[in-house]
Amino acid sequence: MDQNSLPPIQITARDDAVLKALVGFVRAEALQLGDRLPTERILAERLKVSRNTVREALTRWEGLGLVERRQGSGTYLKAAVSPDMLHMPLTLAGGNDFTSLMQTLEIRRALEAEAAALCAERASQADIAEIARKLDIMEQAFRTREGMSSEEDWEFHQAIYRVSGNPLFEQIIAAMHELFHRFWEHPLGVRDFGHASFPYHRTIYERIAARDPQGARAEALKLIATVEDDLKRGAAKLKLSSQT
Repeated sequence: MDQNSLPPIQITARDDAVLKALVGFVRAEALQLGDRLPTERILAERLKVSRNTVREALTRWEGLGLVERRQGSGTYLKAAVSPDMLHMPLTLAGGNDFTSLMQTLEIRRALEAEAAALCAERASQADIAEIARKLDIMEQAFRTREGMSSEEDWEFHQAIYRVSGNPLFEQIIAAMHELFHRFWEHPLGVRDFGHASFPYHRTIYERIAARDPQGARAEALKLIATVEDDLKRGAAKLKLSSQT
């Protein structure tokens, strides 16, 4: 890999310039998905900027789902990049209150249903096998831990977003990663939150494997409906306890 193909930048708009320079480097070096980028130190030296500037740029890419930063290993390319990329940062209200969780769920409903339908249309046999593998891992974790497991569940849904064929799905979801994980933190005091959604993961997979877009969409909507029911159940209990 020739780091000399990454020219130093001389302009003042450093954040955007670093991102554009990184895009140029990726394209010049013909890096493929899964390839490792140079270290922050090397990038900073070549760009004539601080390591903190490079780190912030890579953090932006990570938030967009373009790279994956692995502790002790490095930064790896996850999605295709181009000079024409538009960066769309999301500003989202946090919190574990009913309103915030419902707003997040409404976005998830739209994304989940459409991604499942597209996945059923576009998945190859290898893709379907990988989704099945993620499903088996998730189901095993559920039975072992007697409840939904955030990471295994997240990986299953990520596999579907990835196979949808539209990188925006995975990038938007990656940007909302923290918000989505709040659904596994016993929101509103519901200890068995998400348990009712468990069987729908397999029915979604079955519809994808059957190449049934409408069926996959319908099963995804059923899954989200169980999560909404859990939220409403938790909100009702909190309201009742506040009145006593």
